[in-house]
Amino acid sequence: MSFLLFLAMAGYLLGSRINQSAIVGEILIGVAVGPSLLGLITYTDFVQGIGQIGAVVMLFVVGMEIRVGDIAKIRYGLIALAGVVFPWAGGYLLASWFGFGFGGAVFVGTALTATSIAITANALREMGKLQTDAAKAIIGAAVIDDVLGLLALSMSADLVSGVFSYAGTFVIIAKAVAFLAFGYLAGHYGVTRLIRRMDRSGIVKRYPEFTFIFAMMFAFLYAMTAELVGLSAIVGAFIAGVSLEGIRLSNSKSFAEGAEYLYIIFGAIFFVSLGILVDVRGLTEAALWFLLALTCVAIVTKFAGCGLAARLQGMSGRDSLIVGIGMSPRGEIAMVVALMGLTDRVIGQDIYTAVVVMSLLTTLVTPIFLKRLYRAKG
Repeated sequence: MSFLLFLAMAGYLLGSRINQSAIVGEILIGVAVGPSLLGLITYTDFVQGIGQIGAVVMLFVVGMEIRVGDIAKIRYGLIALAGVVFPWAGGYLLASWFGFGFGGAVFVGTALTATSIAITANALREMGKLQTDAAKAIIGAAVIDDVLGLLALSMSADLVSGVFSYAGTFVIIAKAVAFLAFGYLAGHYGVTRLIRRMDRSGIVKRYPEFTFIFAMMFAFLYAMTAELVGLSAIVGAFIAGVSLEGIRLSNSKSFAEGAEYLYIIFGAIFFVSLGILVDVRGLTEAALWFLLALTCVAIVTKFAGCGLAARLQGMSGRDSLIVGIGMSPRGEIAMVVALMGLTDRVIGQDIYTAVVVMSLLTTLVTPIFLKRLYRAKG
């Protein structure tokens, strides 16, 4: 843990030195000390667990700064839909061109569909742009994107195995939508009322940190429930945060402030762990060419699909560019899809590594381009 935090601080220093986001510095440090270069640390269960805690806390904190009315809009659903269709088609065609079989091409296309909300949300928050129209469009579309990505993953697995059914697809959609709707309503109207009553109780007057413990319990409960219905844990944590947005307490210590400190520690380790996860030694020459093409397709299809949809929804040209870039990082979603493809033996180890590295590269370039776009926007 001490070494991971040392690496996180080194990431901050590197980000400052190269005039980039701390995220970029932390990921690069992770790559440097991981199996790809120095081999000082590997992606153990401990590193993975700590990193996942960081991602959950990070999205809980981000959620508490977002009002559900700002992101629950139909036009963001259209952006998300374009951000699934374009990348899936691009990934499938690219894999077919490289000689993949049907199953492999389907999994590669699916790996390009879902956006990792953690990366972009943190980058926007770091720049102080979380309340801009483009940021709200990205976050709203990314949450919907996670549901559509889940649907694409399920359909792809069924297509490859030959057991696809419309009934099964409907069940997946129903579970995801029910969790998002019921989760928000239960949190906003039930849990917030409970927290306010708790804030006036004798136990909180004696132990002001009691509410903070409860809030974090609530965040991890939602994260667990989201995974049970097939969504990402970070989406569950985000919904928990959104449902508690704007709550005001008098006797309790601020759980938003407490979660912020947890996020600083564990969130930094999460980004370092993304770099540690990558091992480029598994890439063959053929896989390297595929990696370069896949990364280009991954960025271009999200950029074109989401950016064009945003522009058609009336957003300015600059904001449409920001939305297109902000929807580009794949993160952990693509890695899960690649792992499934490897386990089912429809892709090999070299292609699995290529998809994982592609996820890292899209994660790495997004904060850089966002910073440039917002700087140009003034």
